[in-house]
Amino acid sequence: MGQKIHPIGFRLGITQEHRSRWFADARNYPELLQEDYKIRKYVRKTLNNAGISSVKIERKADQIDLEVQTARPGVVVGRGGAGIETLRVGLQQQLGSNRQIRINVVEVQRVDADATLIAEYIAQQLERRVSFRRVVRQAITRAQKAGIQGIKIQVSGRLNGAEIARTEWTREGRVPLHTLRADIDYSYCTAQTIYGILGIKVWVFKGEIIPGQEQEAAPNAAPPRTKQKRRRQNFEDRSNEG
Repeated sequence: MGQKIHPIGFRLGITQEHRSRWFADARNYPELLQEDYKIRKYVRKTLNNAGISSVKIERKADQIDLEVQTARPGVVVGRGGAGIETLRVGLQQQLGSNRQIRINVVEVQRVDADATLIAEYIAQQLERRVSFRRVVRQAITRAQKAGIQGIKIQVSGRLNGAEIARTEWTREGRVPLHTLRADIDYSYCTAQTIYGILGIKVWVFKGEIIPGQEQEAAPNAAPPRTKQKRRRQNFEDRSNEG
């Protein structure tokens, strides 16, 4: 059986960017890595109804820059920026340091094409005891309307309260996991149901990214070849000769 590699980690530096952008020596690295985990956990717990897609962290000396990508920027910002200030103060209390924290809120342009938001939507519906097949079908339809090229959704656990756990998956379009230039978004989350925990995995294929292809192809583009009609040949019947 083939082993699965994380689609985002497999494409770092090609089609995906690092979520944490900083450098540290071997002594401070574990502490800063744990801080990143605390920051992301606190942001998602505090803003659990804001549709958080990702939290990117960048460090500069005694300053931490956060980029929060969300489907509902108004919920994060709050009235007059009060939401951001509350979040910043809470993060400083969690980290227990006097470092300056700057928060930048970015709105997700295509909500229905984001793997994290799709997985969270499916989890919320499953926790409300909606049929998983119906939820998956709705998520795929919404994603296709958002302009994606392919999507795969996998749900594992006691589906619809079945006594025996199983795994079911659905795929629409292309999801080329072996192609490095493929822009694939991936997410995993769990749904807490009365029958137990359900695991949800979502792969979204948004297209292929080839750096510089459009710029190079434009000057060298050849005109399209027109299909030439074959000239019909007439053969004489010489079977009666000789």
